[in-house]
Amino acid sequence: MPDSSQKRITPRAENYSQWYLDVIESAGLAEHSVVKGCMVIKPYGYAIWENIQKILDAEFKKTGHENAYFPLFIPKSFLSREAEHVEGFAKECAVVTHHRLKNDSSGAGVVVDPAAKLEEELVVRPTSETIIHDTMSRWIQSWRDLPLLLNQWANIVRWEMRTRLFLRTTEFLWQEGHTAHENEEQAEEETMKMLEVYKKFAQDCLALPVISGQKSEREKFAGALRTYAIEAMMQDGKALQAGTSHNLGQNFAKVFQIRYLDRAGQLQHVWQTSWGVSTRLIGALIMGHSDDKGLVLPPKIAPIKVVIVPIWKSEEEREKVLKAALRLKEALSEISPELGVFGAVRLDDRDHLTPGHKFHEWEKKGVPVRLELGPKDIEKNAVVIVRRDTGEKKAILQSDAPSEVLNLLSEIQGALFQKASDFLVSHSRKIDHYEEFKAFFSGDGGFAYSHLCDSPDCETKISEETLATVRCIPFEQKEETGTCILCGKPAEKRAVFAKAY
Repeated sequence: MPDSSQKRITPRAENYSQWYLDVIESAGLAEHSVVKGCMVIKPYGYAIWENIQKILDAEFKKTGHENAYFPLFIPKSFLSREAEHVEGFAKECAVVTHHRLKNDSSGAGVVVDPAAKLEEELVVRPTSETIIHDTMSRWIQSWRDLPLLLNQWANIVRWEMRTRLFLRTTEFLWQEGHTAHENEEQAEEETMKMLEVYKKFAQDCLALPVISGQKSEREKFAGALRTYAIEAMMQDGKALQAGTSHNLGQNFAKVFQIRYLDRAGQLQHVWQTSWGVSTRLIGALIMGHSDDKGLVLPPKIAPIKVVIVPIWKSEEEREKVLKAALRLKEALSEISPELGVFGAVRLDDRDHLTPGHKFHEWEKKGVPVRLELGPKDIEKNAVVIVRRDTGEKKAILQSDAPSEVLNLLSEIQGALFQKASDFLVSHSRKIDHYEEFKAFFSGDGGFAYSHLCDSPDCETKISEETLATVRCIPFEQKEETGTCILCGKPAEKRAVFAKAY
């Protein structure tokens, strides 16, 4: 098998799309499946997803949510009940029509058995609102059953015509929260609480600054009352939606008859929310931090935080260096619960590869810190410490390695966030004239803060003419009335426009 870690990575400035795919291949994160539009997530890529799961799952449980699992298949009639919902997903649905195959009488393989046609077709879930709400209608009887706070980790299928690893694939992994409440106030509080969980995770763990706000009517989730999102900027100036949280109101509750006896003994419909993030967060990590050398990972999410590369020439040196490297690994593994998790510290003792090859491989995999240890270092009780984000290296005492590593990991985490934040600021601007707006998006673009009226027609025309869409209406903005960037009608707030993945 060819060694993908040694493949040349196309520079970002030369071809950004190819650079993205090269980074994924060189780091060994994923590959295209034989099933068109789907991907195989390799162990290293899945380890990143496991860290995302682990951190978020703990946060969900802190806020009182419980994990459950619901069927992959949804009766077609369920999707038909909420008109806006089915319209939003109809073109993306994969449908199961038969339940059995049989051998072809001509001997050409297997064919669908026409006698096995389902009475009602089943949709492979594009999202789980309808199947979960049907279940909720049986679980909820009284106000004492509320709030019902559920989450599931699952796979989703949305039939995509143009796919890109992690960012948009026919099948992807995600989590979806689904909750039911007594009133609109509680549902809104839940919606905003989970959006804040996503924002904190993106900024604190992924080191990605995000803009949080409300989606426009045109961009909101199909069937929702209101949709909120966090938007991150990638290094090509495009936006990536990094998480959404929806106040579903009572739309689905009325359709699926999710009712409860309130505290006064009256029958009421519940108020609901749903919220989710997916494996596209791995795409955000790649495009938010990586460079022309390969993957760059924030320490808090990196599966391997430190790699120790021993260096030797003779068998005598090998034995001596490996003993010192094992002691160093043990010291690092004991200093912190964060570093002590499985795989956080890796000793690369492979003897069929040169040190230079190893350096190159771990660099492409984005391991935050590398420790180089050779015979001369041992004589000085030293070790060379190298940071992935800047390439800086220095010699330190082996006894100081645990504290130096901890400090450096913290420093790298902060530096990556600051670098991404500076990029976001430098590629964002207020624009009040449409000609300037069009010129902005005819180039590299970025985030444009411009006033927009309530007319969906203006939003549609802007998108058609510039390919920029409303990413959100930011929460954090000063009261600044103005006029719509397109039609000139009064507008109360600025929206963030960007080209997006």
